[in-house]
Amino acid sequence: MIDNSSRWRYDDEVPLVVPEVNPGAIAGWRAKRIIANPNCSTIQLVVALKPLADAAGLRHVGVATYQAVSGAGRAAVNELAGQTASLLNGQGAGEPEAFPVQIAFNAIPHIDAFEENGFTREEMKITRETRKILDLPDLPVAATAVRIPVFFGHSEVVSVQTERPLGAERARELLALAPGVVVVDARGPGGYPTPVGHAASNDGVFVGRLRDDPSRENGLLMWVVADNVRKGAALNAVQIAETLVKSHL
Repeated sequence: MIDNSSRWRYDDEVPLVVPEVNPGAIAGWRAKRIIANPNCSTIQLVVALKPLADAAGLRHVGVATYQAVSGAGRAAVNELAGQTASLLNGQGAGEPEAFPVQIAFNAIPHIDAFEENGFTREEMKITRETRKILDLPDLPVAATAVRIPVFFGHSEVVSVQTERPLGAERARELLALAPGVVVVDARGPGGYPTPVGHAASNDGVFVGRLRDDPSRENGLLMWVVADNVRKGAALNAVQIAETLVKSHL
């Protein structure tokens, strides 16, 4: 079984898999006959991190996610559409139901329940799953998850500190060669990926705004966008199944 819930993701006997990143982990499926599909935000993050980790190691990862409402289900999509139409017609947004506050024309820094450490469960999913998938159990990862009024396509601002010098130009070359990654990085108007223009209804993980971070040694900054329903859920599960059948059965 390929499970798309969070139930099995942290079980040591259940592989947590993104085929472009850790396909070898699928070999552990026999322990419980289950493979876990990661969180949508984690999937696109680790696809972009993998080539950098292989080339220069990772010392620290910081990520702020800007997540589409479809990640919260049909009711959330309907609520954004309804509130937007109502407000554009000069009426109030009404009482929110799918979200704690109005989502239309707003940004909500709250996804899932809060944990005792002040982070939300969504933020801690990103931390825990990134460590497991990359097999870096002590990697410092700090996440902030924000819901924004976009229907499909999650976006992420990613700050990376590598163990060894890499640089934005070399990172761009590595990402352009990485499976599943599409680099869109022209330094001018429109030369970057967006959830509407690139991610929605497409399979790739789009990376742009690559630049050196002058505030820290071996620091890089990038912008990562992907369709949260396709690569963030359905496509990744299909890719797991294809890899399982091809290499492990």
